[in-house]
Amino acid sequence: MTNASGVEEQTLTLPSEQEVEKLRAAEATWSLSFTLNGESVELMVDPTETLYDTLRERLRLIGTKGACLEGECGSCTVLLDGKPVTACLVTSPQVQGRTVVTVEGLAKDDRLHPVQESFIACGAVQCGYCTPGLIVSAAALLAHNSTPSVEEVREALEGNLCRCTGYTKIIDAVLEAAGDEPAVMSVGGEK
Repeated sequence: MTNASGVEEQTLTLPSEQEVEKLRAAEATWSLSFTLNGESVELMVDPTETLYDTLRERLRLIGTKGACLEGECGSCTVLLDGKPVTACLVTSPQVQGRTVVTVEGLAKDDRLHPVQESFIACGAVQCGYCTPGLIVSAAALLAHNSTPSVEEVREALEGNLCRCTGYTKIIDAVLEAAGDEPAVMSVGGEK
């Protein structure tokens, strides 16, 4: 069919989900090799794919959560070479040859990480959505500072948002994992 200008009109149809997946697979041109939770991983990824998507969608590690997917909430925090990063802002090719640890990788020999145990003991969870990111951030802090102050704990967790709690039990859990008695917090937030 031609329009008034004599140009032949075309009807375009959107590709099906299966066709889109085939196209994505064909574009997955980056050969990625890294260490994940102590295991070597090799797979092909789209060079623009985020680490968050690789972890959840390709590797089925669903402990890493995605609330904002803009690096603001910290729910997707993982360790990259021992440092906390938001997986939604890291492209998968950026982890080439590096080490990634997710919340699933913190437990060792079927025993929870001390931070995981203390979150349970202190009741530092409510809805649980932000908990994996908080635990990963706290584990990173304790790996570098085994006796943090309340202020150092707050600083380490400042990139993690929790909409359900007032953070008191979360801070107490981190201090307990460090071997301290949980802080008794006043209204002003001081020990």
